[in-house]
Amino acid sequence: MLMDIRMLGCGSAFAKEFYNNNAILYAGGKKLLLDCGTTAHVAMRQLGFSLAELDGVLITHIHADHVGGLEELAFQLKFQFKRRIPLYIAEPLTGILWEHSLRGGLEQEGLLSLSDYFDVRPMREGVPYEVLPGLVAELLQTPHIPGKLSYSVLFGPSFFYSSDMIFVPELLERLVAERGVETIFHDCQLEPPGVVHTCLPQLLTLSGDLQRRIHLMHYGDAQPDYVGRTGEMRFVEQHRLYSF
Repeated sequence: MLMDIRMLGCGSAFAKEFYNNNAILYAGGKKLLLDCGTTAHVAMRQLGFSLAELDGVLITHIHADHVGGLEELAFQLKFQFKRRIPLYIAEPLTGILWEHSLRGGLEQEGLLSLSDYFDVRPMREGVPYEVLPGLVAELLQTPHIPGKLSYSVLFGPSFFYSSDMIFVPELLERLVAERGVETIFHDCQLEPPGVVHTCLPQLLTLSGDLQRRIHLMHYGDAQPDYVGRTGEMRFVEQHRLYSF
């Protein structure tokens, strides 16, 4: 698997200095938007990235910092670029995304469903799907907000993207030992307690071997104060291209 990833933003939902924790993945000459939060369009504009370049979008869960930019994406693709790109999303979330997040803004005469804007590709947990040429994605349901479905993503055999999740060390250990994961992009709330996100003190309890695989994302505005205080882990840098 050859894959590049560029974080459009690395910030937590309430960070003001960093954009929403969204990314663009590159593989096989194609581009996939990973989540589309409220700041995604500003970040893409700063990078000189046109929506006409997108070959798909994958959504991990339904919070505004992950789906708040989907209405604009849908309208621009439909009316400006005349395109209907694949939307990869966990099967149980498809109806929720439309009914609870997008319908109020997108529904109009002749446009009555999510599939009127996107080529909806429902994903089942634990089943691999080719989302870009040569790049396979597998959803893993992981705990975030009680009662709300949220998913992490395993790309290929070796790259794990947590999206938003509470601390589950046994999952990380199993992914490394049983699935051969080499790189982990993990959300990181800098201060405890880790109620709906994994917090830095929890991650610092992991073994050195695990820490060396972890890149920290989804952090708060105090991030500069924590540089050099993350053990063997390092912070993901906004807009930098990483190759795996």
